[in-house]
Amino acid sequence: MKTALLLLTLFLSSLVNAWTIDKVGQYQFEPIAKNVFVIHGPVGTPSVDNKGFMNNPAMIIGDQGVIVIDPGSAYHIGKKVITEIEKITKKPIIAVFNTHAHGDHWLGNQAIVERYPAVKIYAHAQMLKQAHEGETDFWLDIMNDNTQGYTKNTKAVYPTDSVAHLQKMTLDSEQFIIHSPTQKAHTDTDIMIEHVGSQTLFLGDNAIIDFLGSFDASSDMHSNIKALDYAVDLNFKNYVPGHGQTGNPDVAINSFLDYLAIIKQQAEKGYEEDLSGYEIKPEALKKLEAYKNWAAFDEQIGKHLGKMLQEVETLDF
Repeated sequence: MKTALLLLTLFLSSLVNAWTIDKVGQYQFEPIAKNVFVIHGPVGTPSVDNKGFMNNPAMIIGDQGVIVIDPGSAYHIGKKVITEIEKITKKPIIAVFNTHAHGDHWLGNQAIVERYPAVKIYAHAQMLKQAHEGETDFWLDIMNDNTQGYTKNTKAVYPTDSVAHLQKMTLDSEQFIIHSPTQKAHTDTDIMIEHVGSQTLFLGDNAIIDFLGSFDASSDMHSNIKALDYAVDLNFKNYVPGHGQTGNPDVAINSFLDYLAIIKQQAEKGYEEDLSGYEIKPEALKKLEAYKNWAAFDEQIGKHLGKMLQEVETLDF
């Protein structure tokens, strides 16, 4: 109880000098359990206004040190995350998890390693492979171009250690279990990280709320649905999406899962009627009225329908 009260007091004091991004908002670590905190970043694509910050960095405070999950999209974001951590605890960062290969979640590694050179960074084995094969340059360019050079000082600092499905890990006083139940989901590099003590599952971008991200060539939308069904069945107390609000499945998973189900249903119907993605879209938009105000909806909806239709066609062969 004393520990929880102390952490809450430190959190409240951190609000006084919150991380402010002009035109966007104020951000700080919010407690979701007695030693688990999340910064709920702005939803949307990287931009000049948000300076590239648009994910949910998290930390778990152990007896001796801090474990960070997804420290953000750039060097300066990683430095801000460290500053926000130090408002709550002076314990060193001892480990980092990267949930997948998309750079908006892990390019902040640079700042962590600069401050704590011995830190271990854990990720899916496929992410370690991709990071060394050109994926990194793609994300560095995206962040730099979309922020008009604001992230230009960012350099890629890769994960150091791979993890696998159902691997159990003890870091400091904290226990974790890795969940990667499908070969592909949002990407082919996804891990979901269970913090055992708080019954929290960090979903990465397998779940995104109030924002529609992209599905690249490594993704599988059908398997993303399976991964989220798996996550819900675990029946945890807290779920943390890659973007959007933390909460129970109704808050953090189900609206995105329902979105994917509608896309799948419309793609299957269109395939049976021999329609193109463009022809499917008008009817799909009627079914997706509840999502029209999600960030990047107009940009992504056609791409998502096309991707799902392609998967449906492939499954039929």
